[in-house]
Amino acid sequence: MSTKIKQRPKYLSLTEIRLPLPGFVSILHRISGAGLFLMLPVLIYLLQLSLGSSQDFETFRAYLAHPLLKLILLGLLWAFLHHFCMGIRILLLDLHIGIELPAARSSARAVLVVSLLLTALLGMKLW
Repeated sequence: MSTKIKQRPKYLSLTEIRLPLPGFVSILHRISGAGLFLMLPVLIYLLQLSLGSSQDFETFRAYLAHPLLKLILLGLLWAFLHHFCMGIRILLLDLHIGIELPAARSSARAVLVVSLLLTALLGMKLW
């Protein structure tokens, strides 16, 4: 009985890894969740301004007129929509729906397409 020792790499080169689409979408899910969590104080502050006095509301409108803040809000909109769509995908995977490889790839592609499409549609309303 001969045992063949498998040669393993001594280091992990992150630039040479070819990540499949479901893995890429999963990493984006984590990044979007972290981004939403870290930007929560800014969103709460903007909500406070929008619900405060008339002066606060005018300050809120002045902030929203700035293109950089609109771009940040557009990014947060994408993060929310991607996180939401991917969360639904993960719930379906937990129910053993779509766990086969072709279905998993197509659902990952659908998450990307739907989140980007919804971001474009809602972003036009924001901008």
